[in-house]
Amino acid sequence: MKKILIVIIVLLSTNVFAHTDHYKKYNKIEMDIYRNGELIGYNYYFFTRKGNETTVTNQIKFSVKLLGTTVFQVEGYGQEKYTNDQLISYESKTLQNDKQKFVTLVFDKTKNKFNIKGSSYTGEASINNIVGNWWSHKILQSDSQISPISGSIKEQVVTFIAKEKIDLYGKTYEVDHFKLRSKDMNLPKDKRLDFDIWYDQKTSMILRVTYSRMGNWEYRLKNFE
Repeated sequence: MKKILIVIIVLLSTNVFAHTDHYKKYNKIEMDIYRNGELIGYNYYFFTRKGNETTVTNQIKFSVKLLGTTVFQVEGYGQEKYTNDQLISYESKTLQNDKQKFVTLVFDKTKNKFNIKGSSYTGEASINNIVGNWWSHKILQSDSQISPISGSIKEQVVTFIAKEKIDLYGKTYEVDHFKLRSKDMNLPKDKRLDFDIWYDQKTSMILRVTYSRMGNWEYRLKNFE
């Protein structure tokens, strides 16, 4: 119980501080995507900086095949822009099978809100939301997230599970295991958040993410530099 309380206090106390600064020494994060133990694609993040501005570019691509035929595929591109750690814009375009999805988000300084135009949601949103990408550990400290694919807003609950050791690509890490779920677990399964996440405090990296939806999925941190 004492360890759980310590972790929760740390998370809450750091929520008001900058998070892009935690990644200022990184230029690239590479994650492999697995389904049912088979490598099917990748999710890459690239960081560029100019003065007090940070841009995070996201590339994702994977395909699921059945008997040699592609039954599900996703290819997408996104870009988050921050000034002094404030998200000022986000844009993404994603092709999911033959369906196009998109998000355009702009920070409205006068209202102190986000304006979102997405394939699933158009309207305002609180600046307390985070874009639901896996490069930032702030996703473990937020009450809600914005879908990086469609712009929909999803309330969430994050629970600390345990401190664990995991092996990835020949390396052993001491990590914190969290459960991230939708606040409303009565949502349809395809709309519901239900992830297990393993986080390394030393590197500020999310090392592993798993979930079940049409199979068992896993994102594994392969490399960062």
